[in-house]
Amino acid sequence: MTQEQVWRVEESAERLDRYVAAHCPQLTRSRAQRLIREGRVTVNGATVTPSYLPVPGDLVQVSIPAPASPTPQPEALPLEIVFEDRHLLVVNKPAGLVVHPAPGHPSGTLVNALLAHRPEVNAADLDPTRPGIVHRLDRDTSGLIVVAANREVQAALQAQWKSRKIVKRYLALVYGRVEPPQATIDAPLGRDPAHRQRIAVRESGGRAARTSYQVREHLAQATLLEVLLHTGRTHQIRVHLASVGYPVVGDRVYGPRRPTITAPRQMLHAWRLSFTHPVTGALLALEADPPPDFDTLLQLLRAT
Repeated sequence: MTQEQVWRVEESAERLDRYVAAHCPQLTRSRAQRLIREGRVTVNGATVTPSYLPVPGDLVQVSIPAPASPTPQPEALPLEIVFEDRHLLVVNKPAGLVVHPAPGHPSGTLVNALLAHRPEVNAADLDPTRPGIVHRLDRDTSGLIVVAANREVQAALQAQWKSRKIVKRYLALVYGRVEPPQATIDAPLGRDPAHRQRIAVRESGGRAARTSYQVREHLAQATLLEVLLHTGRTHQIRVHLASVGYPVVGDRVYGPRRPTITAPRQMLHAWRLSFTHPVTGALLALEADPPPDFDTLLQLLRAT
């Protein structure tokens, strides 16, 4: 169960992340920083950054999620591998597959499948709860995801990710006729204060987020977009597109309450992934066609 803790600040503190770690012995400073960035720490009811300086009278509330499930076990689940060598893999993740174990999803994840496919990853000095994971995709988003086979490669790929050298392009089917045909959405994102499980555009307290799109095809009730991520915030594409009036078809969180198009899941597919191989130096540019559910709906809308 989630553990809630609340304090009234009595004297000025150095930084919020240090303050939280000092008052929660079970948390390291890095874990405290992660909770703050996830919106699980609020000051006077608002999300802030880890560097916020608490002042006397501030009300600090911390929501600590239940511990992660035990170390994941290998499971012989099917994997569609687009590229593989002894250093890394690129997998075409199907919609519905969770990337790593978490509360509510202790097994049946991409990590469980990876451990069965590459048993040596278990002994590669990686985070045992999410070995090799460099970036994530939402459960109901399909497409390409890169996984490292050892700690050094994972660190190098994460450095590329943070410096925005890993380029991710998506295909998104959205409601409406998108205008203009190409644009960039530059709007900070953070936890929705009214719905803690959702993300929202936050002019104050949000983290910088930037998404570009280009129209590929106008349809009768929708538009097919090619989307480029410049940053990698949680739910970024879904929230940004919804914020400008073009929610992703099938999105049950950020889409319309009464959808006019029936879709089995959010129509978002990580279509193209390019990055520099951290060992060989080769430029990898990989693609994965949209899965049948995406293509079927697209053909149906074309025929409407």
